[in-house]
Amino acid sequence: MFIETVGQRVRLVRPRSFAGLMTLYASNHVRLRQLLGNLRSLPSGSVSTSPTDLSIHLILNERSRYTTTLHMTYWFEVRGLMLTDPDLLLRIYHDARLAEAVSCSAQPRHAALKDLLLPGTSELARRWSLNIFLNKWLEHCLDHRHRFA
Repeated sequence: MFIETVGQRVRLVRPRSFAGLMTLYASNHVRLRQLLGNLRSLPSGSVSTSPTDLSIHLILNERSRYTTTLHMTYWFEVRGLMLTDPDLLLRIYHDARLAEAVSCSAQPRHAALKDLLLPGTSELARRWSLNIFLNKWLEHCLDHRHRFA
């Protein structure tokens, strides 16, 4: 169960429900704000380094008054080629204070990521899986003290 606070009231939100998904989007927004700072004024590209983790690359795709769309990924070297993984496309809804993982590379290539992203049987299940994945990755990034300038 998720706990959502609205004003002074607290309510439980069922996982894999629409309300649960919106609560997850709100949590993603909070974590992205901790990681990236001001979400309305992101640079067109940025890299975060950590002494205990790989560098995270951020590329801004689109910025409008109400939304920002960006790619966030690691770059792995595999047999001399640079591959992006998990290559998440994120959309930030500024007024609603929500952040959604819109898409991810079809199948994560790195072994450590394969078990975290599970295919969904419905649109709600697909979005739930993708955004739980984002939420866990953002938590991992914050635990490893990633910060973007």
